[in-house]
Amino acid sequence: MIRKHSPTRRTKLAALGAALATVLALAGCGGSATGNEGAVDDDGNVDLSKVTLIVGDQKGGSKALLAAAGLLDDVEYDVQWKEFTSGPPLLEALNSGAIHVGGVGNTPPLFAAAGQAEFQAIQAATYGGTGDAIVVPPGSSIKSVADLKGKTVGVAEGSSANYHLLAQLEKAGLTFSDITVKDLQPGDALTAFDAGHLDAWAIWEPFTSQAEIQAGAKVIADGTDVVNGLVFQAASNEALEDPATTAALQDYVGRIAQAQVWSQTHQEEWAKTWAEETGLPEEVTLAAVQKRRIELVPIDQSVIDSEQEMADTFVDNGLLPEKYDVAPYFSDAYNEYTTGEK
Repeated sequence: MIRKHSPTRRTKLAALGAALATVLALAGCGGSATGNEGAVDDDGNVDLSKVTLIVGDQKGGSKALLAAAGLLDDVEYDVQWKEFTSGPPLLEALNSGAIHVGGVGNTPPLFAAAGQAEFQAIQAATYGGTGDAIVVPPGSSIKSVADLKGKTVGVAEGSSANYHLLAQLEKAGLTFSDITVKDLQPGDALTAFDAGHLDAWAIWEPFTSQAEIQAGAKVIADGTDVVNGLVFQAASNEALEDPATTAALQDYVGRIAQAQVWSQTHQEEWAKTWAEETGLPEEVTLAAVQKRRIELVPIDQSVIDSEQEMADTFVDNGLLPEKYDVAPYFSDAYNEYTTGEK
């Protein structure tokens, strides 16, 4: 089930303008050819052995998952991996032509779409909302989201944690103007959190479990029944228009879907590989895995409606400039490769 939350109170967060401006600046400057043109013969047949798929990844993301599930062993095309700290910079790279496809959470596509970036989400799953959390340091007097008034909160702007924080504040009767927001990527935020420079931190897995186990953080709210928990594989329009790259993408998103299902029934194996890939203790990755309840989701109207509601919420709160239609940025053309639905 896709769960949605619809805050309506108007708030302002001027700092998000800078993040959106970056996306807008990149919107018209997509890269050149995909590099796979030579993989198509005169008859239109694709030789996958001549295809290179450039994939954007996040810490403990697609590469680790596919490796754990044994789904990188027989890939016919070459996969090149590029790692990013979170979804927003990954989508910036996607729009600039630096990568073909990459995995992101539920919010980065909305900011990229607002900037008219050239991409489509082509595969989806929901991880539930338990791993999305707002945490406070050990011994903190903050016991609930309502206690965040006047406090300093770290969050990666434009990330899934950004929407979760907004939704939780609205639920508690607060706005972004009631707190001081520090725009920090996860690594920098953890350092600031450990040093006592943040009163709270809005984050996602595996950073939630890392903060709990390594920094003694306490969760004051999670995304259960508040966020849709969606994650996407997004591809550039240029990649989707290239026959050779498209052939690789059809196979790749199918493998991602298989690996997501596998991880749900092989949690300890997945946690071990995730730990090896990231350098995190296996205790952390296993805790992160156990909080996730993965379900494959076809990209359909319910997904679009859920994401549209989120986008409208950002606009209503002054965090995006104007309302727009998210539908063009989501494609059901790959459902048959990921969920078996056409």
